[in-house]
Amino acid sequence: MAERAKCLERVADLFEENMAELIILCSREGGKTILDGVREVREAVDFCRYYAQRADSELQGRGVFVCISPWNFPLAIFTGQITAALVTGNCVIAKPASPTPLVACRAIELMHQAGIPTKVLHFLPGRSAILGKVLSSDPRIAGIAFTGSTETAHIINRFLAARDCVPLIAETGGQNAMLVDSSALPQQVVNDVIQSAFNSAGQRCSALRVLYLQQEIAPKVLEILKGAMMEIQVGDPTQLATDVGPVINGKAKAALEAHISTLRSQATLICETPLDETTVHGHFVAPIAFEINAISELTQEHFGPILHVIRYAFHDLDKVIDSINNYGYGLTLGVHSRDESTARKD
Repeated sequence: MAERAKCLERVADLFEENMAELIILCSREGGKTILDGVREVREAVDFCRYYAQRADSELQGRGVFVCISPWNFPLAIFTGQITAALVTGNCVIAKPASPTPLVACRAIELMHQAGIPTKVLHFLPGRSAILGKVLSSDPRIAGIAFTGSTETAHIINRFLAARDCVPLIAETGGQNAMLVDSSALPQQVVNDVIQSAFNSAGQRCSALRVLYLQQEIAPKVLEILKGAMMEIQVGDPTQLATDVGPVINGKAKAALEAHISTLRSQATLICETPLDETTVHGHFVAPIAFEINAISELTQEHFGPILHVIRYAFHDLDKVIDSINNYGYGLTLGVHSRDESTARKD
């Protein structure tokens, strides 16, 4: 166990020594801005050091764990899944997301360089539709760690259900909300909304999707939000001035544009960030915000820089909370309030 911990500490050191390379890989392959790339490497390093500290000689591995990671965190979640499985005594088959194999490949090389045996950690890139089915149905697999869509998690779960006691550790999408009451400071609200809704082009499972504004404060917040969105710089993620890069591929862009087209006809446009000629070529989607009437109007998660805003009356707060809880998605929630009774409300 001590050797496993030392290996993870060495992985952390190597990630930090090769930070510039890892950042540019995240940018060139995953469309991450430089700042997002820095955060990505730091999170991966944190995972390594955290699990090194959590190493316990009493932990017993189950066998071979499959780690299936997403493209939106091609280094951080990829590393977190692997290090958790390794430190608990398992062998790992690491299946990276199809759009970001190069980031994952370099991470595996550094892990092997740190002393993790090649016979313990295996790298298996390929099409998810094929490998996911093969791996989840193989009787030699002792467990799966998965981060990705809710639909894919259900598919994997059905394969594993045919076997006894095979754990599935799954983190899936969310229709994440932020509740803002009239005591909140509008500028603080907007700063957090911009960061949560549009960082990584809104392609985080924890990104803000639905902003609930108490009706008394809504006009002021939306006025500031419009101004802030007009200042967002969309473009080449390798440039330091860029705030928002491209979405991951053409399929994702087409799906987001279809949802935006629907919203233009059924919702009220609040603001759309202007794009310049540098974004004509590439998978760029302008950050955009619409006002809708209810969260139930959203039938699925839209993984991109699209913000949905709902106004509510204070006396309807219980109904708002119930509508969020009953919606079927759940991952993160933000609350902006200077009233502790509101912040602590359940």
